[in-house]
Amino acid sequence: MVTDNGQRRAIVVEVVIVFAITLGLSALRSLLSLVEALLRAGALSDQQVALNRPQAEIGTIDLLMQVLGAGQLIAWGALGLYLLWRAGFKLPEIGLPLRIGGRDVGIGVGLTALIGIPGLVLYLISWRLGLSVAVVPSLLDETWWRPVTLTLSAFGNAFAEEVLLVGFLLTRLRQLGLSANSSLLISSLLRGAYHLYQGAAGFFGNIVMGLIFGRVWQRTNRLWPLVLAHTLLDFIAFVGYALLKPLLPWLP
Repeated sequence: MVTDNGQRRAIVVEVVIVFAITLGLSALRSLLSLVEALLRAGALSDQQVALNRPQAEIGTIDLLMQVLGAGQLIAWGALGLYLLWRAGFKLPEIGLPLRIGGRDVGIGVGLTALIGIPGLVLYLISWRLGLSVAVVPSLLDETWWRPVTLTLSAFGNAFAEEVLLVGFLLTRLRQLGLSANSSLLISSLLRGAYHLYQGAAGFFGNIVMGLIFGRVWQRTNRLWPLVLAHTLLDFIAFVGYALLKPLLPWLP
């Protein structure tokens, strides 16, 4: 815990700035997106939001834009790691050793099943009840590079969110003297707010995901399992949807 008032103010300012330009800003945009959807005529379930959409009409330009988008997310996570490193933390201390162990893989796969299956059920129920928009994981055309960019996007989302919301934020809140439970709640609410544009399922489902992921990190001090699980969840949603949609027309 940091006791020097000057250092504490610096940490608070750092946290505010980091999230003002990354996930915090995205959370505010997500809130506005939900408000706009609620003000439109019709139920939320009649509306649609795409997680991955074309960024340009020319294929090569679209490919590069997709790669840049994933690169930006990875850079957000790298910013959090850099600031912790500048503060004296080494990567293994926040759960990111250079080598990923078998235990990390096992926990990651387990978390994927624990979060993925109930999360899908929650989304489908919420969508059917008109409480969530129809989330379309991908609108990208069938190109050779679509699986590549979707995989990069899945990793970018996972790396940015888990590093910033868990490794960076929970570490900084702990330094400020907040309890483990209070820190976990703040992190999870921010994760849910970042997904408000999806409706009730996105908000509450990601709060639960944040509570579970954050607690796992607090107990194990391993961040790689969270990054792996999050990457797998998004990969299955992004690539799986692109493959299954032509076969399952009832999907949103």
